[in-house]
Amino acid sequence: MKRFLVVVDIQNDFVDGALGTKEAQAIIAPAVEKINCFDGEIFATFDTHFDNYLDTAEGRKLPVKHCIKGTREIKSALDRKGFTPVEKHTFGSTDLPELIKASTGDEELTIELIGLCTDICVVSNALILKASFPEAPISVDPACCAGVTPETHEAALATMRCCQIDC
Repeated sequence: MKRFLVVVDIQNDFVDGALGTKEAQAIIAPAVEKINCFDGEIFATFDTHFDNYLDTAEGRKLPVKHCIKGTREIKSALDRKGFTPVEKHTFGSTDLPELIKASTGDEELTIELIGLCTDICVVSNALILKASFPEAPISVDPACCAGVTPETHEAALATMRCCQIDC
């Protein structure tokens, strides 16, 4: 059985930068511990925008420049462990399932997700992965995730549970 950990958007701008929260800061230590102890392949998504962000559909609804390509990410634990980076330009990555399929071949697999924000990018990626691997066990570790607010974090976990994602 091949095991995957998907680290979603643990980037400075979501931790202590432009869109950071105290809840996001609180998950860093458990997320680093999970990464350090994980026995399997790791993929890490990086929210990636460009200088024209404020002119995009997302930028018009969330007019806060963040995660502009070339800025610094929090990834020292990932660097020590080794990972495959996946840049994404929207909430969920349609490339991620293809990369996992290419790595897995015909082997059975499990996927666990951690990261930010539970209610935006984590839930988007979890649902894309569940649609791509409907028979695979997919889970999210709530202790290593944070939402925009504690309430929307809990709502996203409830949504994922309804879609047979273990949380």
